[in-house]
Amino acid sequence: MSVTARLIQIVILLARVGAGAAFAVLMGSVLTQVIGRLYGSSPVWTEELTRYALLYMVAFGAGVAFRTGDLVNVDVVSESLPGRFPWALRLFAALCTAGLALYLLPHAWKYVTIGRMQTAPALGIRMHFVHFTVWLMLAGLAIFGLVRLLGMLTGAEDGLPEKREED
Repeated sequence: MSVTARLIQIVILLARVGAGAAFAVLMGSVLTQVIGRLYGSSPVWTEELTRYALLYMVAFGAGVAFRTGDLVNVDVVSESLPGRFPWALRLFAALCTAGLALYLLPHAWKYVTIGRMQTAPALGIRMHFVHFTVWLMLAGLAIFGLVRLLGMLTGAEDGLPEKREED
């Protein structure tokens, strides 16, 4: 396995583990809320934690969704073109995705820093931990866009969405 392919697999694994951990927190929070309601009152913090876990799940999962083609992907025209045009358009789309995400990262960081002055009402945590999800999602899209570019330019992949086994 080449260094590029190994790097791609590590990035995918980290994003999937992050999304899975956020989903586990979300499930635990919802389960705590449901059990609490069965016994008369659920903890106040469970609803807030559920929302924040959902944000982290989306932030980690956006890059993986870009990789698998689960984000909006209109390729009817581009994939019907002859020769290397489809490959070139996939390369251009990856470049645009990575470029836009990289451009927005510093602006998203300003948004994160605003949260240092705010506190979540139920959990009492600083909101910059929650606002960080916006930056994390953009960083994930930038990384996965750059990984696709790197893979396409080195020949490790063709830029087509990674098909899952159930498709």
